[in-house]
Amino acid sequence: MLNLPQNKKIILFDGVCNLCDSTVQFIIKHDKKDIFRFVSLQSELGQEILKHIGINPANIYSIILYEPGVAYYYKSQAALEIAKNLGGFFHVGTIFKIIPTGIRNYLYDYIAKNRYKWYGKKETCMVPTEQLKLKFLE
Repeated sequence: MLNLPQNKKIILFDGVCNLCDSTVQFIIKHDKKDIFRFVSLQSELGQEILKHIGINPANIYSIILYEPGVAYYYKSQAALEIAKNLGGFFHVGTIFKIIPTGIRNYLYDYIAKNRYKWYGKKETCMVPTEQLKLKFLE
């Protein structure tokens, strides 16, 4: 059984991707309601969560939003759910729901497949500062 905070939404992300790291930093900065916690897909806990929700880790090129005991979202749906939860101006991003999921995910996949080429890749996952450690699960 996974030991996850039940009152937080878990974002699983590619810990060596510069685009993903920037996205995580952006979300942390704008998460005024302290809704999210973060787990690298490469971590042991990230792998356990994927297994728990039934996603093959070998086929994942996406950010995943996991709400323990409720649901999980991936690809463009995860991005839209995160924007919705950030609230304020970011809630406007949910207007993209009018675009069919297949088209949204096609664009998402195109960016995901090229993320290392366009934004680079780190040798290791980000090490959070002491202040940010509370936002990351191990």
